[in-house]
Formats: sequence, C-alpha cells, structure tokens
Amino acid sequence: MGNILIIDDEKNYLVILEDLLSEEGHRVLTAESGPEGLELVKNNDLDAVITDMKMPGMDGLQVLEEIRAVDADLPVIMMTAYGTVEKAVEAMKKGAFHYILKPFENEELKVLVQKAVEHHLIVRQNRQMRGILEERHHFHNIVGKSPPMQKVYDLIRKVAPTKATVLITGESGTGKELIARAIHFNSPRKAGPFISVNCGALPENLLESELFGHERGAFTGAVGLRKGRFELAHGGTLFLDEISEMSPPLQVKLLRALQEMRFERVGGTETLHVDVRVLAASNRNLKEEVAAGRFRSDLFFRLNVVHILLPPLRERTGDIPLLAAYFLRKYEKQTGREEMSLRPDALRVLLDYPWPGNVRELENVIERAVILCPGQEITEDDLPSELLRPAPFSPAPEPAAAVSPDRGLEFAKESPYRAQAQRLLPPGPQRMRQLRALDFISSHGYITNRDYARLNELSERQALRELSEMVDRGVVRRVGKGRACQYVFPDQARTS
Repeated sequence: MGNILIIDDEKNYLVILEDLLSEEGHRVLTAESGPEGLELVKNNDLDAVITDMKMPGMDGLQVLEEIRAVDADLPVIMMTAYGTVEKAVEAMKKGAFHYILKPFENEELKVLVQKAVEHHLIVRQNRQMRGILEERHHFHNIVGKSPPMQKVYDLIRKVAPTKATVLITGESGTGKELIARAIHFNSPRKAGPFISVNCGALPENLLESELFGHERGAFTGAVGLRKGRFELAHGGTLFLDEISEMSPPLQVKLLRALQEMRFERVGGTETLHVDVRVLAASNRNLKEEVAAGRFRSDLFFRLNVVHILLPPLRERTGDIPLLAAYFLRKYEKQTGREEMSLRPDALRVLLDYPWPGNVRELENVIERAVILCPGQEITEDDLPSELLRPAPFSPAPEPAAAVSPDRGLEFAKESPYRAQAQRLLPPGPQRMRQLRALDFISSHGYITNRDYARLNELSERQALRELSEMVDRGVVRRVGKGRACQYVFPDQARTS
C-alpha cells in the first residue's frame, strides 16, 4: 500500500476519495489547493498524487509542473470533467501518469491508484539499483594501488566524460569488462544502457544479427523482428569484447556503423540511426593482427582513439595482497564464513606464482580456499598444488596402438622447437596454449585444428587463428588443405 495525496477544491470529493482509498489500506493526505498540496509533496514521502484539473488560483497543469520539478518520478493522476479532456491529454504529454473522468467508477480509481503505486515502487527500485551499480563500478572500487593501475585510473578519469571510442587491451582475466563498465558509469551516459557482446562467442552469421538485429524472415528461424545490440544500446554504451575474433566481412559493416552510426538490420532496407558510444576489448595485439592481415587497419584506427592497456597481474604483484583480501571478504559473505585470513606462507605462494590467468585465476583460487579451508586461516596447504609446484602442461600420451614405434624417439618430449617458440611468440596465455600444441606435436607427430581447439577448450575459429599465427612466425608448418590439414614442425614431413 502507498502514501497518496489528493488535491481538490471540492471538500466532498476529498472526503469520498479519502474514505475509498483508506479502505484499500493506503495512507491518505488531502489538500484543498495547489499550493497547500505542493507543501505536502515537499514534506512527505509520497507514492502517488491525485489532483483535480480545474481549481481556482493554481490549476492542475501548474500543480503537475511544480510536482515534476520537485520529484519527476512521482506519478500524478489528473481528475477532469468531460469538458476538459483536451487539458488532460495535454497533461499526459507533460508527464502525468494518467487521467480519470468525473464522475468515475470506484473500482476504476482503485485499479488506477494501485498501478501508480506499483509503478513508483519499480521506478524507485530501479533508481536504487542503478545507484548501487554506479557505486560498484566507480573506478575507485577497482582494486589496485600499483603505479600501472594508477595510470589506468588516470585514463578513466580523462576519457569517461567524453564520447571517444576506447580500445581496452590486455591478457585474459585482467578485467577489461570491469574497466569498460567503470568508463560507462562515470560518463554522462550512465543513465543509459550498458550493452555487452562477446564477438568470439558467436559464429559470424549469428553475430551480425546480434549486433544489428534482423527482420522477420531474414533467414531460417527468424520468426519475428529482433532489435540488435546497437539499437538496444541507444543513448548508452556498447561494449564489444574480443573484437579481434570478428570476421573481415563483418568488420566492414561494423566500420560503417561506427563512422556513421547508421546501419540496416539483416534482411532489412530501412537505415536506422543510433546514438551509441562504443568501447572495444581484445586480448590480442591488434597492431600485429593488422600486420598479419587478420584485422582491418581502418577499423583498428577507428577503435584506437584512446588505448587503455591493462597490465597482467605478474607485473603488479604489489596489488596481490589487496586483491586477495578483497576476494576473501567477497567469498566470506557468500559462504557464511567469518574473519578469514591468509597466513604469510600462503601469501608468499600467491606472490611467487606467475598468474597466467591473471585476476580471474586469483579470484578462483581464493574462492576455492575459502570453501575448502577447515579453519579461519588459509595456509599454503589450502592452495592448489599447481601454485606450489608450477609445471608445464604435458598432454596425455596416445594409446600405444595409435602411435608408431619410432614416433616417440623422433619427437622427444623436450623438443628444441619449444625454446625457439618462446622467443618467437609474444608472451601471455595464448603463447601458453601454443606451447601446449608443440608438446602435443612432440608426442603425436602433428596437431589438427580440432585437436588444438579441444586441447585448449577454444572455438575452432580461434584455434585456427592461433595456429595461423604459429605458421606466420615460422614455429610450425601447415601441411594439406581444409579440415584434413595438419600442423607439423618446420623440417618435418607430413604424418600419415
């Protein structure tokens, strides 16, 4: 039930409405004039206002305008006679919640008031939730005091108030989406939507529809019109994660949309115009992708107006204690544990580990330790064994029947190609996956695109890109064509 204010110069209407709404459980305040009602609006927490349209001195339209100046979210219901319906329509255009004609049915008024109260509750909850999100994603809540992170904060402060496109790069797990959200919620667009799409998670045809929408019948399964992410982000921010995974044809369409903020839905002819700020992210070096011909240079320059490079966790080890403490508090609440702490020996392990998965991996480790630790103090023994004795990945050997007798001799486990690859391939999680592939070749004699994808839990499209980079850098050689092609060491013949 809600707090309702009724404004009417006719006392009998005030009495009738007060009794009617009080019986429904509402708390009712009354005022006999516009100025008196405005004082009650300013001094009470109201959920809806019912005001007569025609009153001496200050009429209903003036009351509406004054109320909206005080609280734009407060629903106002206009009461009007048949002769002033045009005025009621004008009030609706100026922001009134609804109007009702005198004389009215009691049930009609009850339903309308209840809708107004529920509407106000939803608006307030949304506003509170937005406030929580804004606070959560303010850049001062990003954990880290190291010099590299201070540079990131400085860039966020400078770029957030602008409309500039931002390219956020860094290894997987460094928090690129967190930075994108911080930029959005510290910008003038914070009241608008923040829409995120992972460009590497969808095949090309679905990604185009996801971004730009589609018309009914545009393709099999398109049973109705669907708005794309660009339309949904109108007035706000669109975050394109893993932008490097986008195919060249789709890159062309994206470039046009970025330059003109105009596009057509898939299967449509109508050109749509939107107002969207675009933030993009990639865990790849896009300059190298451009040089290799896998990413359009014009799109790169359009995205790279402002570049924010997130440092890997191994380059800001001073932030590890802060992050560990933050995740301890987070998972204490979720698991019902209290006053958990890290013993010095456990903290030393965290500081010595290289964290190939960056902040995401650290968070997972702390969550696991909070769940499994028998006491209040996390020790070295509560941490995963791979943190204590980090070792290179070694794939399981093939069954004996599938490996020729001499293959194990021809490809030693510690292949000389591994050391060469470490010099030729850029550091990061991708290189770890590529070294994993070299170990696989050493044991099996070759690797296919499907093997690489399964080995590293990737899409086959991303696997192809990473294998192609190894070919471009001379780490491996591609033998054969299509799905049957194999990747082998440079001086190795194709394996049958």
